Amino acid sequence: MNLFRHPNIVNLYLIKFSKWFNLVMPVVVIFYQENGLSMQEIFWLKSIYSVAIVAMEIPSGYLADVWGRKKTLILGALLGTAGFAMYSFSFGFWAFAMAEIVLGIGHSFVSGADTAMLYDSLKASKQENEYMKQEGWITSSGNFAEAIAGVSGGLLAALSLRMPFYFQFAVSSVAIPAAFLLREPQIHAKAIAKNFSSILKTIRQTFQHRELRSALLVSSFTGTASLTFAWFVQPYFKAINLPLPLFGTMWTLLNLSVGLSSMISYKVESKLGQRKSLLLIIIGLSVGYLLSAWQVSLAGLSILFFFYLIRGIAHPILKNYINGYTQSEVRATILSIRNFVIRINFAVIGPALGYLTDQFNLSTALFCAGISYLIVTLIVALPLLQK
Repeated sequence: MNLFRHPNIVNLYLIKFSKWFNLVMPVVVIFYQENGLSMQEIFWLKSIYSVAIVAMEIPSGYLADVWGRKKTLILGALLGTAGFAMYSFSFGFWAFAMAEIVLGIGHSFVSGADTAMLYDSLKASKQENEYMKQEGWITSSGNFAEAIAGVSGGLLAALSLRMPFYFQFAVSSVAIPAAFLLREPQIHAKAIAKNFSSILKTIRQTFQHRELRSALLVSSFTGTASLTFAWFVQPYFKAINLPLPLFGTMWTLLNLSVGLSSMISYKVESKLGQRKSLLLIIIGLSVGYLLSAWQVSLAGLSILFFFYLIRGIAHPILKNYINGYTQSEVRATILSIRNFVIRINFAVIGPALGYLTDQFNLSTALFCAGISYLIVTLIVALPLLQK
């Protein structure tokens, strides 16, 4: 059976495309600085976004399980489009913060629900063994979209730093019809109580399951490390005096490297096995942070590529471990717990790293982030490393 004949697969690709074809990201730090924001204020802004996600992340995952993945994805698509419409006409920290809140809530309704929709769509057609490959390919397509957007966003920013936001509104709207065209998977899962106590019960059961707890935390901390590093890339470009017109090109190349490694992530895991794959991910990302802190120069650009290659391998593998220990009726909730942990981590450490960057230097912030990730993630990964 051709997986692309399943309408959900095609529409999930379109949703991923609209989410990742990010014309804004390659120049957004420069945009903020042009509007008078410091690095600490920029990280505060991203923390507000993360708090907005945190506020709805687990409830939105629960709604996806009991209300339906399709309905939550439609709502997420609508809010995501509205957020960029607000951004297009906003000025100053607090106006940007309001747009970030809308975008954060929209993101929470998509994250978790999209992965659960993919896994259960495959499971309904008895093809769940294809999940890691499809997750890798969808992640890859998202990174390719972000790579193309890097060049396009850079060209648009040459006209005006606000121009990428106008076009981003149009791109985000692609997710709306794609979400409406999704079909809810017919998975005969056990009924669960439709009240908030079910969320608390799911969280408690998750953290009582040793392997699931480990997989969830490793994936969450790795997601935090990836997200944090992405916000250091533009300051890194600026620190090495990379010309602004090249920001978009370098962003494109970095995301192409993620896309390529995501495509082969299932092959890497199959070849290395669970223990070696986990060590490759944890040590590889940590080394990327530490070497970037040591080598802030044009030569250090190769270290950024190394980090992004490991990042591409990591996420499909780690999400697959979570899915392997999770039942269908709570899958979206569990995946939302993962995203909740990522965002609450970032909301706490982001401003601290921004402070270190402003008060000391970029190298200090990168070094502290890398050491913290290495120690904490090795500890929580022990049950999976022992298995």
